[in-house]
Amino acid sequence: MTEDQVLLGLALIVVLATGSQVVAHVLRVPALIVLLPVGFTAGTLTDTVNPQALLGDAFSPLVSLAVAVILYDAGLGLDLSRLRGHTRRVVVRLIWIGALVTCVSAALVAAPLLGLSHGAAVMLGAIIVVSGPTVVGPLLGFVRPTERIQRILVWEGTLIDAVGGVLGALVFHAVMAGEHRGVASGLGQFLMSTAVGVAGGVAGAALLVTALRRLRLGEVLGTTVQLAVVVGVAAVCDLARDDAGLIAAILMGLAVANLPGLDEAVRRPFFETLVNLVIGLLFISISATVTPQSLRHVLLPTLGLVAVLVLVTRPVVAALSTLGTDVPAGERCFLAWMAPRGIVAAATASTFSAALVDKGVGGAARILPATFVVIVATVTLYGLSAVPVARRLGVVRPARSRPLLVGGDPWVVDLGRALRSVGLDVVMWAAREAQRDSIRAAGIELAEGEFMAAATGAGAEAEGLTGVLLLTGEDDFNALAAMNLEGSVEGTVYRLGASVENQGMIAAPSLQGRVLFAPELTASELARRHAGGARVVTRRVEGPLEAGARLLFLVRDDGRLLPVTRTGGPSPRPGDIAVLLTA
Repeated sequence: MTEDQVLLGLALIVVLATGSQVVAHVLRVPALIVLLPVGFTAGTLTDTVNPQALLGDAFSPLVSLAVAVILYDAGLGLDLSRLRGHTRRVVVRLIWIGALVTCVSAALVAAPLLGLSHGAAVMLGAIIVVSGPTVVGPLLGFVRPTERIQRILVWEGTLIDAVGGVLGALVFHAVMAGEHRGVASGLGQFLMSTAVGVAGGVAGAALLVTALRRLRLGEVLGTTVQLAVVVGVAAVCDLARDDAGLIAAILMGLAVANLPGLDEAVRRPFFETLVNLVIGLLFISISATVTPQSLRHVLLPTLGLVAVLVLVTRPVVAALSTLGTDVPAGERCFLAWMAPRGIVAAATASTFSAALVDKGVGGAARILPATFVVIVATVTLYGLSAVPVARRLGVVRPARSRPLLVGGDPWVVDLGRALRSVGLDVVMWAAREAQRDSIRAAGIELAEGEFMAAATGAGAEAEGLTGVLLLTGEDDFNALAAMNLEGSVEGTVYRLGASVENQGMIAAPSLQGRVLFAPELTASELARRHAGGARVVTRRVEGPLEAGARLLFLVRDDGRLLPVTRTGGPSPRPGDIAVLLTA
């Protein structure tokens, strides 16, 4: 390709990846549903969007390193304190039982349906073992299932990616060697790859913890160091054993997320912008390598394989994994109806299929298009059906608001009591120990740990939050926290307006629509009025509000909390509950 073609091709991939994610955001559908057909169409209509021609031999290594970065980011969201009891037992079973049953059943079905040789069928079975956090996470964001279900599926999706990647590498080398290795030999190879990944993960984690804890690099440089360490360690591990870098990446993410003494701002976001872009680039690039001709003879047989995976294999895996646990029937059924395939399956198929074709393995040319169909079919099926299925099974979290109130002044605790009295599941966080004691004494749930962990759901107590109310007496903290949390939490972030003397120093025009209450109701004024005898009370709306009271919030009959802001407020309706500040 000419230099101009390379430039145009790379630019198109970036634009298509970003544009597809924007379209998915507007349509409120998982991005993968848009990315895959867009990449396939671009690869079909033009020769320019051809990553193998654009990058040559560098394409496969870059895919491996990109997947390692994605899995490191996924590891950052895994809190070991949440994985205990029956939840841990279910996750462990889903991984080893799921990998075994899925690989065997897929290979047995794929061989006759797709006309694959035994080696190609086992290779395909090993590839589609994985699920993936890049697919499961967005789907669960739409569904909002119960906390335990979300926890189990996120852990499974993250860990099975590494296991599936290593399993795929082992099967690939066995097929390439043209020999039938014994069980003991295969297990030994798997354990060796695991050992390399664990060693790399420990070394990388030690390096990251040392750099982030002792050097205090800040968010920008800290993020850069994380990227460098993850890429470097993953590359070294992959050089030693194929796909061992995936295990190392997840272990490094787990270490940074769970070891104490690290700067939360450095470890939590891990440049979400870069990770989202990498995901988009990978899906566009890999799907562009699939041609209509390659799909012609595999589409219908692969849909038959998908039917077996969805209707037989996954239910069997879920039943065996939850056997003898306290997981309710509805949650067991939802686990049986959630196993989409994602980026690691696509990356593994793209990496291994070409080499197997060159080796002359029978049916190897059908591995990549079959994997493509499995990904599209499972993501579309689960993406369109997950919400109604979850509602039918009764495993959706209630729509009732669960706000996090940040602050511990007496009037804020009074507000927490009032919201709790009308049935809201209130969580509070405060920095000072005396304020925290007041929150505990009021019987309100207290979010432990660092502020960012509590607000973003990194702490178990804060899981399922629907919004954040920044109500401290420190105007600069409220403004900075609002900007840091924007886009990082589920729901809306609201803050108190700055007092008159601080308004010139705090400029956050993009957040003015989320400033709470009337201009005069600043933190200092609310504290003064409360000290003077004003109280936060609740009244059911049956007519005009009482004279002299200031409306702060409305609670609808379905439990939604609607605040009054500088730009206006909700209109009271009969049956609503008004949260008022008395005169």
